[in-house]
Amino acid sequence: MYKEYKTIKEVVGPLMLVEGVEGVGYNELVEITQKNGDVRRGKVLEVKDDKAVVQLFESSQGLEISTSKARFLGRGIELAVSEDMLGRVFDGMGNPRDGGAPIIADKMLDINGEPINPAARDYPNEFIQTGISAIDGLNTLVRGQKLPVFSMSGLPHAELAAQIARQARVRSGDSKFAVVFAAIGITFEEAEYFIDDFRRTGAIERTVLFTNLANDPAVERISTPRMALTCAEYLAFELGMHVLVIMTDITNYAEALREVSAARKEVPGRRGYPGYLYTDLATLYERAGRIKGKEGSITQIPILTMPEDDKTHPIPDLTGYITEGQIILSRELYKKGVVPPIDVLPSLSRLKDKGIGDGKTREDHADTMNQLFAAYAHGKESKELAAILGDSALTATDKLYAAFAEQFEKEYVSQGFEANRSIEETLNIGWKLLSILPRSELKRIKEKYLDKYLNA
Repeated sequence: MYKEYKTIKEVVGPLMLVEGVEGVGYNELVEITQKNGDVRRGKVLEVKDDKAVVQLFESSQGLEISTSKARFLGRGIELAVSEDMLGRVFDGMGNPRDGGAPIIADKMLDINGEPINPAARDYPNEFIQTGISAIDGLNTLVRGQKLPVFSMSGLPHAELAAQIARQARVRSGDSKFAVVFAAIGITFEEAEYFIDDFRRTGAIERTVLFTNLANDPAVERISTPRMALTCAEYLAFELGMHVLVIMTDITNYAEALREVSAARKEVPGRRGYPGYLYTDLATLYERAGRIKGKEGSITQIPILTMPEDDKTHPIPDLTGYITEGQIILSRELYKKGVVPPIDVLPSLSRLKDKGIGDGKTREDHADTMNQLFAAYAHGKESKELAAILGDSALTATDKLYAAFAEQFEKEYVSQGFEANRSIEETLNIGWKLLSILPRSELKRIKEKYLDKYLNA
């Protein structure tokens, strides 16, 4: 029997103080029952002596503390998990949002998860095909990796997220592949866009959606990615599936964390974010990976919009430290009509070398990737030089590089949000573009690959 307390002393914003409590733990769930029978829920944020600070999931508006009772449930927030979650849409607290029946649980799992033993982790080394050339060809995603997308306000990261969710697959066709999509603090229109897109293309059948809307409480926003990752861990490590977790927008998550921190009157860190932002983000990102002896895996693509387009802002800065690279979207490319506007030069996938090559993608992948990077960088320099000094300042070879950079953006990077290219198509487009340059310039590719693929 749970103990009830009528000792609610104070409510400030989303926080409530309960006195005279015994045996209450951090993160424990609380039910607040009002005189009229209405129940609101919250969780314990802090316990000191016989006082507990409770954070409400709903608004505290209209809450009469003199007649309300607080009941501590002795457990944290749990998610009912089952294979039947595939194809369903839930809110940020794991309740069905699609009008369907509640999930009959195979298990109830704490949303904070269990840390993966570092000694039990398996190294990511298997290619995941997203169908997007700028990622597959140059910044390859590997199964078990965490690869964030750094976007800017107004850029089409929602369309990119939907495209990756639709198209991503592990190359070995017999593998069970699922997508867990967490939409954090987005508008109703954005949520409808994702749901409609997945239904239209049939991707919903292998997808679990958790949608936390902008008008939902900030505390729910903090729970949403943990709900999604708990579902992903069940699908990956209990049911042996390869799970891709896409979370958008991590910036909204960090803002909610700052809001809660300010309500608790904590000492702020950089830009007003709590000093534990790094640790908190790590508790999300580090739930990706593979475990030795288990078939399944969790691969993460967190998406965040950089406030003021600033890469040094705490959210992208700390995310870059924890994850294995980043895909950066460019406003300049978007203005040129390049979609998806992926800026390949500052983008990076630190594990790409582990997922490419003979037997994984194709034997020539590593060489062509290095050559394309070098040629595009040279081409951009040539274009900048021409803009300052005029075309006459360029050598004949420099002009070829400038032409290469132009075609590279148009044909390789820009493919629209519907095109789904196989890795072979992506590599062949790369070879076609490299044929613009003289063979003597292709110094990063082995002769045997030049003989086999150039002008093939």
